[in-house]
Amino acid sequence: MYDVAIIGCGITGSACAYYLSRYRLNVAVIEKYNDVCCGTTRANSAIIHAGYDPVPGTNCAKYNVRGNFLTKEICKKLDVLCKEIGSLVVAFSDEEKETLNVLYDRGVKNGVPDMEIWDREKLLKEEPNISKEAVGALYAPTAAIVNPWEYGLAMAETAVRNGVEIKLNTEVKNIDKADGHWLIKTNNGEIEAKYVINAAGVYADVIHGMVAEKTFEILPCAGEYYLLDKSEGERVSRVIFQCPNKLGKGVLVSPTVHGNLIVGPNAIDSDRDDTRTTTASLDFIRQAASKSVPSIQFRENIRNFTGVRANSDTDDFVIEFAAENFLDVAGIKSPGLSAAPAIAEAAVKMLFESGLESSEKVDFIDTRKHLRFKELSDKEKNEVISRNPLYGRVVCRCETITEGEIVDALHSPIKPVSLDGIKRRAGTGMGRCQGGFCGPKVLEIIAKTNGVNFEDVLQDGENSYILTGQTKNGGAK
Repeated sequence: MYDVAIIGCGITGSACAYYLSRYRLNVAVIEKYNDVCCGTTRANSAIIHAGYDPVPGTNCAKYNVRGNFLTKEICKKLDVLCKEIGSLVVAFSDEEKETLNVLYDRGVKNGVPDMEIWDREKLLKEEPNISKEAVGALYAPTAAIVNPWEYGLAMAETAVRNGVEIKLNTEVKNIDKADGHWLIKTNNGEIEAKYVINAAGVYADVIHGMVAEKTFEILPCAGEYYLLDKSEGERVSRVIFQCPNKLGKGVLVSPTVHGNLIVGPNAIDSDRDDTRTTTASLDFIRQAASKSVPSIQFRENIRNFTGVRANSDTDDFVIEFAAENFLDVAGIKSPGLSAAPAIAEAAVKMLFESGLESSEKVDFIDTRKHLRFKELSDKEKNEVISRNPLYGRVVCRCETITEGEIVDALHSPIKPVSLDGIKRRAGTGMGRCQGGFCGPKVLEIIAKTNGVNFEDVLQDGENSYILTGQTKNGGAK
């Protein structure tokens, strides 16, 4: 019997596990994929929003600014890449300049600090590659960029180090109430829990429907992106937004924590798991982004991807009890990545207020170190290699990732089983060649370290096999 079961291990589920792991509780996280953070968390803009966009009084507004603060605190403790670079909302007309004033006033009400309205001269001085058609901007210095994969993974790994169990490849099929607790039926058997947190992302309404009448509906919305090479990484120095509209915050242009440039997304209705990219959408994004930054060199694109957001018909985060001891944390659209730790903080408080009992651990582990070999000084590199020669073998040349870092990832608290699992943890395949050079070597290291056949190593999710068998016998003499 678990005290709490969390359904879903995206950024919100990971944050809930992280906060619950501070207490003497028996906690399980149920995740249908073979790794954590494989939904919206791994395919988004990677922005920690300042908090001026949400309408005051909404849950989005309530948790955005607090989440912005907590994110930076958590990233520092858990050694996650996060940079406070600030954001600009750019206006291209007098009407849009009025929108900047509206956003400024919202930000003040939401508690966003140190915002400024910039005129055209100030904007172009600070960001010379912005379109000369711009007439002004709203500057919010507390906006940040983060590695969303590593952020979610770090919280989930820390939760595991503190005793939380994560059940991967486990899909919820039904939920019943039995003798005062919840009986969760999965493809891997039954799980009993006194309390449940529904953090199932785009499937949160489906999970809700297993225990209660419909009160909200998830309306999946796809957003496609360009990821450009590091040669474009300094095109702008801040997150560049256009004025928001009914479809969202619009197409953005932003540096990434790895030194690339990210451009997107659009916003189109989609199926829950439809992560295709389309020529029409990418053409739209390219044209829209060029309005903000005309000089972007899209021929430097190294990857396109799509994320599906868990929008809901409530147009706000849903954080409420669906049934006794069953808490929905649903509809976590943008700024969900920013708000996640604040949402988790509130969710845990709601569980305790509803009767969950426990005490804080005195031995809670709240630190984490992630060795990034390429960031070390020459002296530090030599010291690391002297302790473990595997760090002297560079596998991913684009990103200077060593075999030692790959092996570290394979021995991490939540062990990856795929090339993309290693990519999320170590950074292999993130560079210009996108794994074309290092992929086979990474596959070999996974097979060797895990003691499995080459054919059993996956690219990412279930059945994404890379090798299907041997095609030739022998070799050159």
